[in-house]
Amino acid sequence: MEHDRGVFLPALGTIVFVLLVPGTVVVAVPYLLTRWLGAALLACALPLFVAFNLRFVVEGRGTPAPVAPTQRLVMGGPFRWVRNPGYVAVVALLVGQALVFGSTLLLAYAGAVAACFHLFIVLYEEPTLRRQFGAEYEAYSQQVPRWVPRWARRG
Repeated sequence: MEHDRGVFLPALGTIVFVLLVPGTVVVAVPYLLTRWLGAALLACALPLFVAFNLRFVVEGRGTPAPVAPTQRLVMGGPFRWVRNPGYVAVVALLVGQALVFGSTLLLAYAGAVAACFHLFIVLYEEPTLRRQFGAEYEAYSQQVPRWVPRWARRG
């Protein structure tokens, strides 16, 4: 019996230690970080999505829908930093939700949506904009990146 008592306290101490230290570092903190990071991503992406839509109406005099396109090339607001802020916002919203819900399936869905957006942009949207706006779009696309924002203009 005395031998059993000799391992009980160290075993209990080890369990408490594992729950508190590695459990916190490996489980609790990553869980909280992904939730907070996801919430922050949602909080940043939603205003970007709203600004993107407003720019189509106010500056472009049209809609983001291909059936009712803009009359003017939209280059202001978030379009100064990235050519596709609406798509960036949607993917960020999906990734934010994936982090908040801890869903790898939703994260994979965000990746699939991003891939579909890229194909749509390259195969349809950019050729259409080149035909519609010509040299103006060509110059814009040379100055502003498609996906990764450039925060300061060169020059």
